[in-house]
Amino acid sequence: MKANLVLLPGDGIGPEIVESAKSVLEVVAKRFGHEFQYTSCLIGGIAIDETGDPLPQETVDACRQSDAILLGAVGGPKWDDPNAKTRPEAGLLRIRKELGLFANLRPIKMFDELADASPLRPDIIKGTDILFFRELTGGIYFGQSGTGEVDGHESAYQSMVYSVPEVERIVRLAAKAAQGRDNRLTSVDKANVLEPSRLWRRTAARVMADEFPDVQYDVVLVDAMAMHLINRPADFDVVVTGNMFGDILTDEASMLPGSLGMLPSASLGDGGPGLYEPIHGSAPDIAGKGIANPLATILASAMLLRHSLDLNEEASAVESAVQEVLADGLRTADIARGGDSVSTEVMGQAVTAKLA
Repeated sequence: MKANLVLLPGDGIGPEIVESAKSVLEVVAKRFGHEFQYTSCLIGGIAIDETGDPLPQETVDACRQSDAILLGAVGGPKWDDPNAKTRPEAGLLRIRKELGLFANLRPIKMFDELADASPLRPDIIKGTDILFFRELTGGIYFGQSGTGEVDGHESAYQSMVYSVPEVERIVRLAAKAAQGRDNRLTSVDKANVLEPSRLWRRTAARVMADEFPDVQYDVVLVDAMAMHLINRPADFDVVVTGNMFGDILTDEASMLPGSLGMLPSASLGDGGPGLYEPIHGSAPDIAGKGIANPLATILASAMLLRHSLDLNEEASAVESAVQEVLADGLRTADIARGGDSVSTEVMGQAVTAKLA
């Protein structure tokens, strides 16, 4: 296979972890006889510094012409001025909109080798394997917003809006995924308070009843789901929810395996290139120190192979290599729990060595 891949290293630890994942992809290409071409583009804070725009048009054009995109991270204290004209995160939101990436897949899967890294008891987290589907281009993050004055005081607002088609398409994707797993789907909303959640609940229930009657379906309020993720995470299979709820719940769930540095994600649309990234941020406090965990980005590259290039055997090889490295006892600082740790480069090299 020949594939054109766009790399968006971004800010903070982004360049370090993307480089590790690129090395893994290069070994995959060599081992399985593929040809991957790479184009590196700007996004986020570095793009603001160099072009004044967190998502230059050149980046958008390259992404549209690619087969898949691998992103590092965006943002950092340098660009955190709330009065700034634009922020790095605006580039991330825009690329999702530009490419129509409405579905964010976030697997929360326990590695037995990291049971001691979780803050929860092993008996609680054992068997946890959740696939979150987060709606990515609607909801409050894209709603009308502004500032004003109420009763003589400064005020601000942001609207949460969802349409029936937006809910239908993400629920369908999640239900299809459930059919290929344990055939269970949980929808998370706040229908007891929010009107958009009531629309979400009605629409999801109709889609499930009409199109997926074989899938075991239930509904959980978001505040209850936050508790369930801590006391019984293994009870869930596929979970679908809106943009803001998905953002918060998946970050909470990331602590089940012990570190954000272990969790990848995929953002997919209708037929165009997918965007793959770790779910963690740019970690500017450790940028350049060579201690970041590259495994989430490496696992994101496995999702890229599977979902965008249909290379399932290659994706499984990458995931197996990560598990073998962990079984060998290698740990970066975030999952070492006080024990010996290795650098970003050493961890990446260990995975490529297993693959090769």
